[in-house]
Amino acid sequence: MNLPTARTSVSVQQEYSPPTRRKAWLVTALLGAFMIINFGEKAVLGLVAKPAMAELGISPVQFGFIGSSFFFLFSLSAIVVGVLSSRVSSRKLIAVMALVWALVQFPIFFGGGAAVLLVCRIILGAGEGPALPIALHATQNWFPAEDRSLPSNVIAIGATLGAVVAAPLLSLVIDSPALGWRWAFGLLGIASLLWAIAWLAVGRDGPYQSGERTEDGASVSPSSTEKLELVSVRKVLTSTMWIAAVAAGFACFWSQAVLTTWGPRYIGGVLEIGESKVGLIFALPWLFGTVLLIVLGGLGQRFMRSGGSARWGVAGLFGLALVLSGTCMLLMVHTSGALAIVLFTVGWGAFLVFPMAPTAVGYAVNPSQRAVVVSTLVGLASIGGVVSPTVVGYFVERAGDAARAGLASGLTDAFTLTGVLLLITGVASVALINPERTAARLQRHRQRV
Repeated sequence: MNLPTARTSVSVQQEYSPPTRRKAWLVTALLGAFMIINFGEKAVLGLVAKPAMAELGISPVQFGFIGSSFFFLFSLSAIVVGVLSSRVSSRKLIAVMALVWALVQFPIFFGGGAAVLLVCRIILGAGEGPALPIALHATQNWFPAEDRSLPSNVIAIGATLGAVVAAPLLSLVIDSPALGWRWAFGLLGIASLLWAIAWLAVGRDGPYQSGERTEDGASVSPSSTEKLELVSVRKVLTSTMWIAAVAAGFACFWSQAVLTTWGPRYIGGVLEIGESKVGLIFALPWLFGTVLLIVLGGLGQRFMRSGGSARWGVAGLFGLALVLSGTCMLLMVHTSGALAIVLFTVGWGAFLVFPMAPTAVGYAVNPSQRAVVVSTLVGLASIGGVVSPTVVGYFVERAGDAARAGLASGLTDAFTLTGVLLLITGVASVALINPERTAARLQRHRQRV
């Protein structure tokens, strides 16, 4: 049994009414803003690294440990909430996440020390672990299968656009004598509260899960993935496609944690960019990732609407982006000046298309199983983010953090390892992430059983 292509969808475009389409994009835009806040709260630790380490008396290894602590409960939370999502409304789950994000910012804002920072980052990680898979799931329930590539990338763009919007703004706050680094946490807490209020007023669950009726009374035809029979989740989680996606995700989470925790130190300490411009340079990879996601999302959607496969319209493009990222990182550590900034931008920006991997995997299963499959993928992949900041901290401390040469040497070793991880998993993604083939195998196995 083959996964139905865009050509076999039953009159979805005819029955997908304008009111539903407008609501779908409104929810998508709001969830994109959700991911912008998600990025800001994840990245703020790296932006406050210098003043926070000085004020709190934190060593590089200790700072790396605090960076890693964000992911201590990230994986478990993603998996648990993914399971709950089959019983609890995505709207409610997302509202709770936003409120948790808000509440953990204020203890730091009001003067908490290193221990408070550590605990709050652990709780924040638990609140943010399910954010990407549940936001993707909530968005994809508003669109038929052949139209999911672009809105899914809009959710991913929220995270990358967060750097473009949040990093420069937070840098200004941190550098301001009247405000300082603690105010960065305070502003993020206020933003999360305001977003939660807006979501409770506007956010709704979408109709594309089982051919339901929309809020305006219009019916929607089942999308292609809804025609897939339910399969053993264990079989999905042991498939070659899923394992390859987890490996690629591990490399992406590893890289993102390194970027958010140590990227500003590289910009200021190795490239010797002035403190006032660190946030601007730090935003460049995220800006590149935003543009890349728009381009790849548009290409993938156009390709799939013409009857193309998710393997090449989503997974293949994702794998090639990782190959580009790894190659640029390996070259970057041997350059300096403007060329280093260009390679930093592309190398640390191309892997930010990671959400394309769970999007691709989602095409292999019925939507009712998508959240648990994708959440488990993201949860296990996020282990990369647990270990990488501390590993980089070890490299830096071993090389001698006090001197620029020592910092450069330590980060060179760490960035080289990161580049190799991305290059290998990128090639594996192109070769092995094939939703159509995996769906067919899962359906055949189910029929034999």
